[in-house]
Amino acid sequence: MTASIIDGKAYAAGLRARVAQGVAGLKAGKGITPGLAVVLVGDDPASQVYVRSKTRLVAEAGMTGFDHRLPANTPQADLLALVARLNADPAVHGILVQLPLPAHIDSAHVIAAIDPAKDVDGLSATNAGRLVQAGSGPLDFPVACTPLGCLMLLKDSLGSLAGADAVVVGRSVLVGKPMAQLLVREDCTVTLAHSRTRDLPGLCRRADILVAATGRAQMVKGDWVKPGATVIDVGITRVDRPDGKQRLIGDVDFEAASAVARAITPVPGGIGPMTIACLLHNTLQAARRAAGLGPAAI
Repeated sequence: MTASIIDGKAYAAGLRARVAQGVAGLKAGKGITPGLAVVLVGDDPASQVYVRSKTRLVAEAGMTGFDHRLPANTPQADLLALVARLNADPAVHGILVQLPLPAHIDSAHVIAAIDPAKDVDGLSATNAGRLVQAGSGPLDFPVACTPLGCLMLLKDSLGSLAGADAVVVGRSVLVGKPMAQLLVREDCTVTLAHSRTRDLPGLCRRADILVAATGRAQMVKGDWVKPGATVIDVGITRVDRPDGKQRLIGDVDFEAASAVARAITPVPGGIGPMTIACLLHNTLQAARRAAGLGPAAI
């Protein structure tokens, strides 16, 4: 068996195009342009690349971007004051504070200060709690972008997920926990595993859906994968190549897992492009909610 490749790059391009259509419709129908404010504190190279990509794609979607670049020594009080101004600005429908923040700033405090309606990264305690309590209907609040992207790819690949045995490896607030909740909403039987899980390989071998989100390069081996399973690899690790350049690898041993899985996401080109596309999706939906409209069908 050779796994089919789940093309996150292609799906993300389609999602961005549908978001752009939704933005154009909102402009034409209500005269409202969705606005996304991105706040970058410091000069972390990976964050700078990510923010540049977001800025370009926001413009391509027809949205208004509000970029705020602050020096690394910005006091926490100044950052909180900026968040408060963005909360109060009706032209801003989504606020994203790029993580990680400098060590002297309490990230949880800053995220908590963002208006939950504008928390398009879906990281606030309010939105995390909503996800736990949400029924089976449409999600009418922001959901963390990376797990939302994972779910979109899974449903596109498999259709209904009901009854599937799903294992999520990694219990982070960013990915693991919201991913597990999203799969529960899809009527999967879900196990949230982590580094202290007993017999983690054996547990993974029972999974119809295996989501790896640990940040540990090639932690998930090929013989951990159930034949015919669908594998979602969220991890991204940069490793040196013999020529001195770097390449990206995931949490899964891609070559070995591809020999037994039914379908698998590559790294790069799998989940990464979906994260920004879902950020744009969340911003459009936030703008629609602010206008008293229901969610756009995307």
